[in-house]
Amino acid sequence: MPFDFRRFDIYRKVPKDLTQPTYTGAIISVCCCLFILFLFLSELTGFITTEIVNELYVDDPDKDSGGKIDVSLNISLPNLHCELVGLDIQDEMGRHEVGHIDNSMKIPLNNGVGCRFEGQFSINKVPGNFHVSTHSATAQPQNPDMTHVIHKLSFGDTLQVHNVHGAFNALGGADRLTSNPLASHDYILKIVPTVYEDKSGKQQYSYQYTVANKEYVAYSHTGRIIPAIWFRYDLSPITVKYTERRQPLYRFITTICAIIGGTFTVAGILDSCIFTASEAWKKIQLGKMH
Repeated sequence: MPFDFRRFDIYRKVPKDLTQPTYTGAIISVCCCLFILFLFLSELTGFITTEIVNELYVDDPDKDSGGKIDVSLNISLPNLHCELVGLDIQDEMGRHEVGHIDNSMKIPLNNGVGCRFEGQFSINKVPGNFHVSTHSATAQPQNPDMTHVIHKLSFGDTLQVHNVHGAFNALGGADRLTSNPLASHDYILKIVPTVYEDKSGKQQYSYQYTVANKEYVAYSHTGRIIPAIWFRYDLSPITVKYTERRQPLYRFITTICAIIGGTFTVAGILDSCIFTASEAWKKIQLGKMH
């Protein structure tokens, strides 16, 4: 007797003449197909969409920076002449620079009454401060007006990513025009290193920061101290990393198979229950007639 390989078929076929179509089965089949289509499109959208995953770790991510952080500052002082405005930088490594001028620009405002300072400079990765003041001016004014608006203060690379919402320019838009003109302003910054890695593996190094501020008029034994706008910073040892990821193809295929198989199985059980109940009800009705 020849060996029948068909014995290994686990998907046994029922002859069509032994099957019975029903309206209930047709409705369930249509709903089942629509449900599968909806889940398939949902999973396809998730597969195509890039996912942003974040993680925290302790490290210095940008080791090639030479221990420096690039800073971009844009600030307007509408009541202080440009010849009086200067940027000073200090830190715990002994840096003390008064009147920083490299990569900076002063733009007169209000017919020369005020000034807009724009500058790019670098700071060391140690606690320190930089401040906008009149300290570098040849002659110190009697009553410098330090009311200001901060348009931008950012550190590191500018991330042009819409899916990442962070405090990369936390002081952008800070308005101190109604403050005491003779008051100093202290902005206490906690800088958090941030890495963004796209799907190709390219990394960008930026920095988020939190800020607290206070406003005060300072005095010493010689009288009132010349006001300034201080940005005092410290670095967090925690690094935030954002990574672009896309769902693996094998996971997408597995999910689709689970959707199709699970939906058809549940729909089959539901249809079988309804059909069995319907047949039982018909037998009951026939029994009553007899």
